[in-house]
Amino acid sequence: ADLLATGEIKEGEKINITVPTGNFGNILASWYAREMGLPVNKLICASNENNVLTEFINTGIYNREREFRKTISPSMDILISSNLERLLFELAGRDAGQVRDWMDRLKNEGRYAIYGEEKRKLNEMYWAQYSTEQETVETIREVYQEYGYLVDPHTAVGIDVYEKYVIATGDMTKTVIASTASPFKFNRSVAGAIFGEDRIAGMDEFELLDVLSRHCSLPVPAGLAGLAQRPVLHKRICNREDMKDQVMQILDLK
Repeated sequence: ADLLATGEIKEGEKINITVPTGNFGNILASWYAREMGLPVNKLICASNENNVLTEFINTGIYNREREFRKTISPSMDILISSNLERLLFELAGRDAGQVRDWMDRLKNEGRYAIYGEEKRKLNEMYWAQYSTEQETVETIREVYQEYGYLVDPHTAVGIDVYEKYVIATGDMTKTVIASTASPFKFNRSVAGAIFGEDRIAGMDEFELLDVLSRHCSLPVPAGLAGLAQRPVLHKRICNREDMKDQVMQILDLK
C-alpha cells in the first residue's frame, strides 16, 4: 500500500518480498497474502548458516541432520522449521496424509524429500539462499556506510540474500525486504560490525547502547532506555533439566 501511495509501483504491479527466516512464519504469511490477491512475483527466503530452508527450497530435501550453529542472527538458528508444514499442506493439495508421512520421516529418519508437482510449485514462487556470518557483518557495515541506515543482523541477512538474488537472476522487480528487529536489540553484533571488535572490547551492553545511539544519532528504543537503572525482576537461574521443578515452585505447586 505504501509503495502504491508513494508512486513506487502501479496498481497491480508485482513485487518481490525478501524475508530473513528460520521458522518460515512471515514468509508463509507472504504466500497467503499472494493467494488472497497481493501481486507477488517472487518470495525470497533468506537464511543464516543454519541453512536447512535454503537446501530444501533448492533441492527438495529437508535434512535436519546437520551441525547446529549459533550465529549473530539467533532468531533464525532453527533446524526444524515448524511453519513449513503449513506450506507443505498447500503444496500437496491439502493432503494431510502426505504431510503426516513427511513429518513422520523427519521425526524418525531426520529427513524427507518432495518431488514432482510439489517441488515445481515450490520453486515457482520461492527462491532461497543464505549468508555466512562474515557476509552478515559486512552487510551491516556496508549498509551503514553507504546509506547511513543501521540494520540488525537478521535484516542484514535479508539484504545480502536479496543482492545475491539480483546477481543470480537479473530480476529488478521492486522488492520489500522485511526488517525484523531493532539494531539496538543486537547491539554487540551491530557495534562490532560498525566499529570493529577491538574498539568495543570490554564494553557492557548498556555502554554499547549509548555508543550506538550517539554515533548513529538514533534514540535508544523506549523498552531499552534506562534499563540499567531498573530493578532486576527475575533472578532465577537453573539448568534445563530443572526447569519443570522451577515452574512448579513459582506456581506454588510443590
